[in-house]
Amino acid sequence: MQYMIVLFYKGIRRLYYSFISPFQYVITSFLFYCNNIKPGSFKTNGVPFISVARGGLCIIGNNFKMNNTIASNPIGRIQKCSFFVEKNGILNIGDNVAMSYTAIYCSYKIIIQDNVMIGGGVCIYDTDFHPLGSLDRLNDNEEKIASGAVIIEGNVFIGANCTILKGVTIGRNSIVGACSVVTKNVPPNEIWAGNPAKFIKLQID
Repeated sequence: MQYMIVLFYKGIRRLYYSFISPFQYVITSFLFYCNNIKPGSFKTNGVPFISVARGGLCIIGNNFKMNNTIASNPIGRIQKCSFFVEKNGILNIGDNVAMSYTAIYCSYKIIIQDNVMIGGGVCIYDTDFHPLGSLDRLNDNEEKIASGAVIIEGNVFIGANCTILKGVTIGRNSIVGACSVVTKNVPPNEIWAGNPAKFIKLQID
């Protein structure tokens, strides 16, 4: 009896996801269109949050994949992928990029090159959001908010729940270990991890 119930449940679940998947694609396509994004081919599990300000630019290449649901990537710390691009910001995502529950906030420039894998819960920021000086924060001095381009080069793998901060370049083929905070450049072909992230060893295929 239990076996039949399990089979029935799994069948219903499969039918549900098969039914809802096309609607998720349509809704996501509509969000891209409303934010003036013309992506190449893409696949999505769930629906992301997208906000591109007037004057901002978001470019997404071919074969883009993202997970926004617990069923599509059940590793915890669940949230939708979110893409915020401020006025004059440029977010450029290359071909064959995959991400889960990723939050990207672009006030200046974020470039993610081809064949990059971004683990669940990763946050990528190119701004401090607030001034660092106490008086500047008190006076809400937006001119003192620092920003710097983030560049993630090709074939990089970023582990789950990492935070990538402003002005950082992660070199080609490198790996960033889970839960790391990246505050400075990662050279190509290296493995970094920790808070703040530091060199662990060379990445050798």
